[in-house]
Amino acid sequence: MGSDLSDDRKETQISEPKARPEGSSPGPMPPEATLAMPVQDLCERPECAACPGPAAPTRIARLLAFGGGALLTAFGANEMVRIIVNEQMTWLQGALVVLFVLTFAWIAFSASSAIAGLLVRAPSLRSMAGDRPLTSLTALIMPVYNESPIATTTALQAMGEALAEAGVGERVEIVILSDSTQPDAWVQETQAFARLRAALLGRMAVWYRRRWKNVGRKSGNVEDFVKRWGGRYDFMVVLDADSLMSAETIIGLIRAMEADERLGLLQTVPNLAGGRSLFARLQQFAGSSYGPVVANSVAAWQGDDGNYWGHNAIIRLIAFAEACGLPVLPGKKPFGGEIMSHDFVEAALLRRAGWAVRMVPERSGSWEDSPPSLLDTAIRDRRWAQGNLQHVSVIGAKGLAWPNRVHFLIGIMSYLASPLWLGLIAIGLLLTLQAQWARPEYFPDILQLFPSWPSFDSERMLRLLVSSMVILFLPRIVGLIGMLLQRDQRRAAGSPLGAAASFVVETLLSALYAPIMMLLQCRQLYDILRGRDSGWATQRRDGGTSWGEAFRVHRWHTAIGLLLAVGAFLVSPILLAWLSPILLGLVLSIPLSRMSGSVAIGRMLLRLRLLRIPEEVDTPEVIARRDALIDAAEPLPEDGLLALVQSKTVRDQHLAALLPRPAEPRGAPNPDRLTAIAKIDQAETRDEALGWLTRPERLQIQGDPELITALAALPHLVSHEGKAAGAG
Repeated sequence: MGSDLSDDRKETQISEPKARPEGSSPGPMPPEATLAMPVQDLCERPECAACPGPAAPTRIARLLAFGGGALLTAFGANEMVRIIVNEQMTWLQGALVVLFVLTFAWIAFSASSAIAGLLVRAPSLRSMAGDRPLTSLTALIMPVYNESPIATTTALQAMGEALAEAGVGERVEIVILSDSTQPDAWVQETQAFARLRAALLGRMAVWYRRRWKNVGRKSGNVEDFVKRWGGRYDFMVVLDADSLMSAETIIGLIRAMEADERLGLLQTVPNLAGGRSLFARLQQFAGSSYGPVVANSVAAWQGDDGNYWGHNAIIRLIAFAEACGLPVLPGKKPFGGEIMSHDFVEAALLRRAGWAVRMVPERSGSWEDSPPSLLDTAIRDRRWAQGNLQHVSVIGAKGLAWPNRVHFLIGIMSYLASPLWLGLIAIGLLLTLQAQWARPEYFPDILQLFPSWPSFDSERMLRLLVSSMVILFLPRIVGLIGMLLQRDQRRAAGSPLGAAASFVVETLLSALYAPIMMLLQCRQLYDILRGRDSGWATQRRDGGTSWGEAFRVHRWHTAIGLLLAVGAFLVSPILLAWLSPILLGLVLSIPLSRMSGSVAIGRMLLRLRLLRIPEEVDTPEVIARRDALIDAAEPLPEDGLLALVQSKTVRDQHLAALLPRPAEPRGAPNPDRLTAIAKIDQAETRDEALGWLTRPERLQIQGDPELITALAALPHLVSHEGKAAGAG
């Protein structure tokens, strides 16, 4: 099934885009072109053609990554066991060995994977795409949820203009898929949509749809689009609200999909760019420096058994509809319910159905924003943690390729690693206390001539420590070497010495933030296991952290750091020195968190040419165009409903962006709509009605042309004649 599309599938695909009459005013969405999207059964493997085996380079990369990781882990485990040479291992020592092996395996795989990425090159986008005219129709979709409409539509305009200039404006259509629940955000979206459509008029089609019910969150938003309009398009490029892609990359993705009918999904590697705060620039530099090595290594060993990160990727519509209908997992949250981290699951289901899923390793043409502070990263991680842990219920699904199970395992381990590290530190402290204060048993209850002296292989311990440090820093060192070999990276750093200085700054700051993130993730895991849902909050794209917020979140981290520091000093000053990298981050967690969102510190580092990335030296055209559009954008109305009743232009543009509201079930009218009607009917002025209306009632009015018209028809002020008549 994955290797050859059947005739009926080919008929469903669109070879020529539908004509748009000149001078016409299209509706908010094109005519519906439905696709069936059946819910998948995770307990039953679907019938499909056998997937071809991995290519030789993929086999070599897997041998290096997994085989090398296994050998390094075996070495570490053997060394750790030999360090403890007592005849009978205590339970604390046994627990130490188990936790060490698990954490050592985590860093060993990262190191061996980096080596695999150096030795085996994954196929480039150019090699997959070729150079041919486009014959398909692609939807450039952006799901949004209470986001800044100016930020999202200016990014879409910059991409749309670039695609039109490249001559493919008739082969790509922009589709904004709104799940916004804030009344003001909805009106702002319709105004921004009208501006975007006007800006691209005659060059590219622009569509907009807002859902009334946020079923399934982002995955449900995309699923609704696929079911109702997916038959119109061959492919969809999925964006996040902070995504940006160059025309060259988008066209290359489309060409690659057209060239290989087996290809179901092609994922790019989004680069972080545009951040101004300390923490954002820290993450940008790390992604720019070490990201290419990681990206190529993952692309090399996964081959056609790739993964999906939920955005900045192109997907074949018919494959997605056929294979990616997500089930609701049985049981209670956090492991049951709607699948939150849907992207990993969708990639695995595509591969299970016989479609190839690949990743483009190049570091260019695909961008996203970074969270502006440590706490904003932690908030995003809380949602990701719940979604990744939920994959415990999916990893055993029937028919999955083993690399997809590895992707699930890596995602789960990325959040279990923190409690494992914390457990390793805690047991190490307990063993130190035991050695300091517990009296050794020199003569156990057996007949022997000589005492049982406690023994500890310090030479082997030092060797293991050095080996662990080398393995831990190997991906960073490889990334630094790669950065020095690339012209744009060297230019961004200013000089090899500048690159080394940025490397040191990033390493030291990351070491300080690491223990704070460890405790934050441990708390997240605790909350998840208690069944607390992460919710669905809008991600903050800018802004810093106040001292009060930092104190509220990190006061216990500071207390833990101080208590451990005092305890370690009382036990042994040497122990305090060993723990100082961890304790320093915890003791300083409040100012470090406050500093993380500081734009002033970010600017200072930029002036010093520290943590610079290539995009800050040679700004790509699409980024420069988006930024210019943001600077020139007229402000949108703050009070959406007030703007609707005051301005006919705003009202007309909003009404033009409305789809028919879904029918209410018989016998169950919407109470917010009923009370909104009653309040409008009873109000004497628009101001009085606006003062009465609640947020849900405002949403009901904004989706109903008759109610908008009725509210706008109310007088702004009550006339004196009206008051007199009312009194009589």
